[in-house]
Amino acid sequence: MVEQFNIELAQSLKNFLPELTLTITLAIVIITDLIFGRKFRNIGAYVSILGLVATAYFTIKQYGGSYQIFRGMFVVDPYSTFFKFIFILSAFVVIIFSMQSLELKETSARRRLGEYYFFILTLTLGAFLMAGSVNLLMMYLSLELVSISSYILAGYIKESERSSEASMKYVIYGALSSGLMIYGISLIYGLSGELNVYSINASLLSGGYSPVVLLIAFLLILAGFGYKISAVPFHYWTPDVYEGAPITVTAFLSVSSKAAGFAMFVRFLKASFIDRTVLAGVEGTWVLLQGLPWSQIIAVLSALTMTVGNIIAIWQNNLKRMLAYSSIAHAGYILMGVVVFQNLGISAMLIYFLAYLLMNLGAFYCVMLVADKTGSEDIEVYKGLGYRSPLIGVVFTIFLVSLTGIPPTFGFIGKLYLFSALINAKVIWLAVVGVLNSVVSLYYYVRVVRNMFLRDLEVDKGEIKLSPAQVVVLLVLVVPTLLFGVYFGPIVDLAQASVAMFGLR
Repeated sequence: MVEQFNIELAQSLKNFLPELTLTITLAIVIITDLIFGRKFRNIGAYVSILGLVATAYFTIKQYGGSYQIFRGMFVVDPYSTFFKFIFILSAFVVIIFSMQSLELKETSARRRLGEYYFFILTLTLGAFLMAGSVNLLMMYLSLELVSISSYILAGYIKESERSSEASMKYVIYGALSSGLMIYGISLIYGLSGELNVYSINASLLSGGYSPVVLLIAFLLILAGFGYKISAVPFHYWTPDVYEGAPITVTAFLSVSSKAAGFAMFVRFLKASFIDRTVLAGVEGTWVLLQGLPWSQIIAVLSALTMTVGNIIAIWQNNLKRMLAYSSIAHAGYILMGVVVFQNLGISAMLIYFLAYLLMNLGAFYCVMLVADKTGSEDIEVYKGLGYRSPLIGVVFTIFLVSLTGIPPTFGFIGKLYLFSALINAKVIWLAVVGVLNSVVSLYYYVRVVRNMFLRDLEVDKGEIKLSPAQVVVLLVLVVPTLLFGVYFGPIVDLAQASVAMFGLR
């Protein structure tokens, strides 16, 4: 028995190398910061980058495999691996942002930044675990690991009142959603007697459960996921937290935290509630348990999320707050891929997430550069920016155009595949709502472009000069945003391959 356990443990650890690498890296970050932190301010950043490169290497080696480890607690498959690439890229880019952030440089003059990079890696580790968890307790614990790291990062600049306020609001909303989610999990466990999502599925297929109780449990768990992905009506924390947190943290949360929530939600939905007795999964179509209005619930959630996010964004003058509501709207767009209950929709979701990573991080980086130079995030400081700093003006415009979904940008390709999946599934009304919302979003994005290029130049603001490193970061983000807008075949193939066998056990 002991020998068999050791063999299983060794095999599981062998397939857990990316997560182990991250764990070792975050430990080294703290140790090196304690020893060398006062002399080398960015030692934590450099160690984190090396750790992420090593993690990426082991993640690439994992791609293509599909197996459960740790006795069914965790799964490694192409679907989770795709999301791991998104988490690695997001953390890597945000660490580069952080090394250039004036906000954090001022903080590092008062205290070390090792703990900041520690929590960036901790959140990334939690996101890795969320993407691969197939046990309800593991799902909950990994979500809490991401949440607690997010609370601390949001309030990292303790001297700032708005940062402390953001962290407190985040904790309060997070505690409420976590309570709802754990109660929903307890109901699922009571109905099935199982914690593994595949075992839950087998138990539900045997019948004998109450549809009303199952619906209540699903709605409670959906509240937990809705909070993590900033879906309406669980979005109230997002604008305040995004505005109050350091810009680097806001950018990180807008991508990694949201992607982790979607990764776990879709896996939970398909693995637990798919009806395999009617050959679900044939030709990529899901057939969910009968009796519950799955599609209608998520479709309404999607429509409300994108509509509320876009309409409220129109009135925002603070760019971080505007991008926060934009992020809420994009959660609604991504939910459209879930509504169709087909692999086609999930692959479209993956494509959109990669596009969202590039264009959203790029937009926040531009906001950070301007805020560092002007000391403000208000839309008024962008007057004449296209003349004072042509590179920032042009690049920021490209990111905003991509967020709107206008060709020839990667954002357009992402929305094209999402709308195609909806039309293929004959959910025409939601596709129409999505298109109308994209038109609404164009209005508030164009406000920024108008200020940069069409408003009077304020000469007293002065020219915004960029360092070579900042120029490189801008180009690294904007070139793929344009390139994948015209050459997107490999990305589409990768996304489709990542969901081909997803959820089938």
